[in-house]
Amino acid sequence: MAHTAMSGNGTTAGDDPLQTAVWRLRSRACWADAAALLQPVTAQAALQRAALLVERCLYTEQGWPEAEDALRTAEALAHSDEERGAAACERGQLAYASTLHGVRDRSDEARAALGRAAALIPPGAEGRALLDFRRGLLAENLTHAPQAARAAYRRAHAGATAQSDALLLSFTWRHLAGLALREGELAEARHGFAESLRIREELGYLVGTAPALASLADAEVEPEASRLREEARRLYRLLGGVPTWLARQLTPPAATA
Repeated sequence: MAHTAMSGNGTTAGDDPLQTAVWRLRSRACWADAAALLQPVTAQAALQRAALLVERCLYTEQGWPEAEDALRTAEALAHSDEERGAAACERGQLAYASTLHGVRDRSDEARAALGRAAALIPPGAEGRALLDFRRGLLAENLTHAPQAARAAYRRAHAGATAQSDALLLSFTWRHLAGLALREGELAEARHGFAESLRIREELGYLVGTAPALASLADAEVEPEASRLREEARRLYRLLGGVPTWLARQLTPPAATA
């Protein structure tokens, strides 16, 4: 997720104090607290609040009704094509998260919502890079089409670079590296995972640092791999077991006789 509502997104000096507070809470897995700081009286604020609660669903597998309510509010307040497109993008992400976590199969809804967003958000517009990234997630994890996913991630990566969206770049680096790792391109994977980790550490995106450490560990050799996984476990425990899906990646392999 990447949002630039109000002045800045809270990741750099000089940003709106409210955005800085929201970012600090979000980056520490306190999505509900961050959302509580935003009054959904404008389309921008409602969209950002909905996006925070949608992200909480993806990371914690909880809070689905609150995310749905916030999203309906954002959809009701959206009037411009950009706002309607952003709301559709969040609708697609929520449906994707529900399908990914096995809560309910909403894959058709995810595709339709992201397709609607693509019709409303033109290439090069703010929000298009995030949309391209999410279409890549859909292609990789639901459609199981790695080539389509790679093309979408690359478009997102180019867009995030053009817009200086460091957080989104950390995601595109990581997912492009994941595809490279699957194909045995270890050097490319290692570079991408390392870039993702570097950006997240620089931004202070704590909730995303453990996944970045674990991914880099998958591309490293011992003893560095074990060191990275142990650091990921430490952060994972510090945040109370968030993101939930990271547990499988951090579980030590069972001993064999």
